[in-house]
Amino acid sequence: MNLNLRQAIVQRMHDKSNEELMGVIEDSIDGEERVLPGLGVLFEIIWKNSETEVQTQLISTLKEHLA
Repeated sequence: MNLNLRQAIVQRMHDKSNEELMGVIEDSIDGEERVLPGLGVLFEIIWKNSETEVQTQLISTLKEHLA
């Protein structure tokens, strides 16, 4: 079976509970750089499945904290 990185990350997260997903994210924040691709995949899923209003809020938060 040949999975790409995106598919592998989604497969690993598929059966996790809300609490487990929160833990994965919190453990990854400010963690090792090797986890950044995983956070990117999770963000991609959030972005693709968010309403425009939520996307706008995410961008505003990002812009505010990049200043």
